[in-house]
Amino acid sequence: MAKFYPSIFAFIALAVGSATNANAQEDTWRFQLTPYVWMAGLAGDVRPLENSPTVSTSRSFSDVFDDLDGAFFLAGSARRDRLVLFADLTWASLSHESALLPGMTAEGKLRQRSLTAAAGYQVINTPSLHLDLLAGARAWRIEADVNVPALGISASETEHWVDPILAARLRSNWSPQWSTLVHADVGGFGVGSDNTWQAMATANYQISDALHISAGYRHLAVDRDESGTRVDVSMSGPLLGATLRF
Repeated sequence: MAKFYPSIFAFIALAVGSATNANAQEDTWRFQLTPYVWMAGLAGDVRPLENSPTVSTSRSFSDVFDDLDGAFFLAGSARRDRLVLFADLTWASLSHESALLPGMTAEGKLRQRSLTAAAGYQVINTPSLHLDLLAGARAWRIEADVNVPALGISASETEHWVDPILAARLRSNWSPQWSTLVHADVGGFGVGSDNTWQAMATANYQISDALHISAGYRHLAVDRDESGTRVDVSMSGPLLGATLRF
């Protein structure tokens, strides 16, 4: 009997220590950053300047890449217990030149930036399934320049607005190394744009506790008609990313 009591005390101490470590992990902020490459095509209608004609376009990623001056994409999140913070930044600059008449060209430049930020709560938390529900906003800034050097014509316009959004993120663990992530959001509601929505799905592989790599597909759409300008476009394409956790 004398040997039995120390065993009980050791078991209790181990259980208390494990619970303390779990609570400490829940009370600690955990962060992740994901730089990624989005190989998106572009389709829709654009009227970049007031009183200018509406341009309809449908361009594959290879067409967009030919006009690409630069691009940057970065997503990040922070978690503490079931509190979730999420952000996504996209930036791209495109330029294109076309002939109006022999010896006369028109030069166009388009720069797009968007920042999505949201906060929410993890409503499902099991070893194999995690569901986050979030609310936030997506801020847009679109700059357009048109020049016809032969005629001395130059015009530019900048549009910026903020859309409220509602989002859901579902992560499923299929094995110690493999998982999937599905993200969907919807917003606008006539506050900024008429509507905007996004859907994304990725398959993720864990290389180490600090590094994951991902491959998937993303679709982002926005429809806004305001002050004589119109943006009704969708961007779709595969993506590749690497996630750093700390």
